[in-house]
Amino acid sequence: MSTLTATPGTPETAPAAPARPAYRVTGRRVLASEWAKLWSLRSTWITLGLGLLFLVAFGVIAASHYKSNLDSGRHMDRDFATATAVSLSLFGTNFAQLALGVLGVLVTAGEYSTGMIRSTLAAVPRRLPVLWSKAAVYGAVALVVATVGAFVAFLVGSRIVSGTPAAMGLGHAGVVRSLLGAGLYLGLVGVIGAALGALLRSVAGGISVLVAALMLVPGLVSLLPTSWQGNIDPYLPSNAGESIFALTHDSTSLSPSAGLLVFLGWTALALAGAAYRLLRSDV
Repeated sequence: MSTLTATPGTPETAPAAPARPAYRVTGRRVLASEWAKLWSLRSTWITLGLGLLFLVAFGVIAASHYKSNLDSGRHMDRDFATATAVSLSLFGTNFAQLALGVLGVLVTAGEYSTGMIRSTLAAVPRRLPVLWSKAAVYGAVALVVATVGAFVAFLVGSRIVSGTPAAMGLGHAGVVRSLLGAGLYLGLVGVIGAALGALLRSVAGGISVLVAALMLVPGLVSLLPTSWQGNIDPYLPSNAGESIFALTHDSTSLSPSAGLLVFLGWTALALAGAAYRLLRSDV
């Protein structure tokens, strides 16, 4: 019986290395990645908490102020005197939009400031799925938080103003639509913030443009001739967004559906600008 022996000077065959599993970049995995990154940041919890606090606290404060003025017989200005439980409860929307919009900017621009965007785009070379996933994940989170806050603020505020001319319940016409519209508006504000962060790639720049678009531009338009204001005011982002959740409308404001379409147009414009720069510019 013969045995095989290795020929001197001939190297032995090395054992084959185990095959590495093949990973594919899918939309679901990109969404899961962005979800994990969003909740790993302490700023996410803090800013979402502030947005919820602003929405509920200012709504309760406005309802309490209305009730106390009514009970004491003090004079109230015209806008406050004609307020409803819905408008009082959603008084904090202007403050909540800043918190949720700023967090949207941080979600995208924060990666550029830390340099993490290079690792993200190395893992997802096609780039655009990263932008869509960031906007979708954060927009959905902002939508849920804002909707919950709107309903909580209304349920508490409606109890405070119960028995007054402003009293309303969930069964009144337009109330549920207004509360859902407020949540949708704030969710879209978060998406716009994320788009501005990706477009400008600067936290300070994104926040500045967001605040200017939502709060400063309407004030500047009020300085224009009256004939111009009527053609511009309803189509500004903040005014179009407000018409989404306003309970009543007049000739100077858009209907809820028209306001939603206009605000969706502003959102799409911001996302288109972010997508163009992401494709055309190096990170």
